[in-house]
Amino acid sequence: MKDARDVIVRPLVTEKTMNLLADNKYTFIVDKNANKTEIRKAVEELFKVKVDKVYTMNIKGKKKRTGRFVGRKPNRKKAIVSLKAGHKIPLFEGM
Repeated sequence: MKDARDVIVRPLVTEKTMNLLADNKYTFIVDKNANKTEIRKAVEELFKVKVDKVYTMNIKGKKKRTGRFVGRKPNRKKAIVSLKAGHKIPLFEGM
């Protein structure tokens, strides 16, 4: 099993994800090879909360252009974690 800090890369903070906080859902960028059970265990271990459900999606990297050269941003995996009632992650509370 991977270390929890290897599974959770960083939290994703956007206007859309801040609206999900009202529904007790938190969004993270996770390792591309992580599955839902690894994500659940990592969030529970790092933040000491109980996870209700995990939604995952693969995000394809956008095309980027530098002068005449065309490249791509890297692909990534996003996870939306729904917590059980009464649990909160204090990292997101000040935003």
